[in-house]
Amino acid sequence: MTKSESILDGTTILITGGTGSFGKKFVEIALNCYHPQKVIVFSRDELKQYEMAQDFHDERIRYFIGDVRDKERLYRAFDGVDIVVHAAALKQVPSCEYNPFEAIKTNVLGAQNIIEAAIDRGIKKVVALSTDKAANPINLYGATKLCSDKLFIAGNSYAGKRITRFSVVRYGNVVGSRGSVIPFFTKMREQGVLPITDPRMTRFWITLEQGVKFVIDCLERMRGGEIFVPKIPSMRITDLAEAIAPGCDHKYIGIRPGEKLHEVMIPEDDARRTVEFDDFYVIKPEFPWWGDGDWKDGKEVPDGFCYSSDKSDKWLTIEELREMVGE
Repeated sequence: MTKSESILDGTTILITGGTGSFGKKFVEIALNCYHPQKVIVFSRDELKQYEMAQDFHDERIRYFIGDVRDKERLYRAFDGVDIVVHAAALKQVPSCEYNPFEAIKTNVLGAQNIIEAAIDRGIKKVVALSTDKAANPINLYGATKLCSDKLFIAGNSYAGKRITRFSVVRYGNVVGSRGSVIPFFTKMREQGVLPITDPRMTRFWITLEQGVKFVIDCLERMRGGEIFVPKIPSMRITDLAEAIAPGCDHKYIGIRPGEKLHEVMIPEDDARRTVEFDDFYVIKPEFPWWGDGDWKDGKEVPDGFCYSSDKSDKWLTIEELREMVGE
């Protein structure tokens, strides 16, 4: 990979949840494509950190055991850090439904801890990862991430005249991430029948590399207070099933509790605050500190606009899905 000039150059970056799918890909790209001074992997699982250390042999990496629930540990970890990428969260919908207090402690109270520690430690920029499930949430996971998004946007008010700025990046399903349906379909094709919730189901689809690069682009663009949403293609669940297991029968089992038929990343009610660019959208905040001139070069979306996976103008074909899954 060729090295590029970037906001990451010469900085100390900390990524929470750094041993997850996104975290590992972020570290790989940050080290191979840019020139950071140091990358701190912050997570609570010592085994995953050990395993990650076997794959990454770079003297610029540091591994910190810690939990976003522990504010004192965050204060220590944030010492000398310039940029924070917050990827840590409890993400599994059924697990969050069954353990709601735990989801709130990590996804909501953990977000508050990140915000307060970042302001007090003088972090320059913080980007928090969101999810399509935070838009008009119908499950607890989505509700906690909506709350987290609101906290990070409001964090700019709490920062006041200090240098810390917060923004949010929201995107859909990630190819190859933990919890992806791909390993499940791959396993079930051996039996010749794929369980599918609903043949009408659609999803936004993005690769890990695309997600990481979009986050880095947003670190460059952010002014503080935005929710960035990439323009990405949609796919039909039946097409994904055909791409992974051609010829297999489909057994429709119904939508699971807390699951949506289609994904929404920009609800209709947010359209009046949304501006469009060539390859992304910006949802602007409603706060008195937000200048009217910010992002004025964007095109306002029409009234009633809703960015939903079933209304996409770009659909992945079976061949394109097969290629993405293979990667």
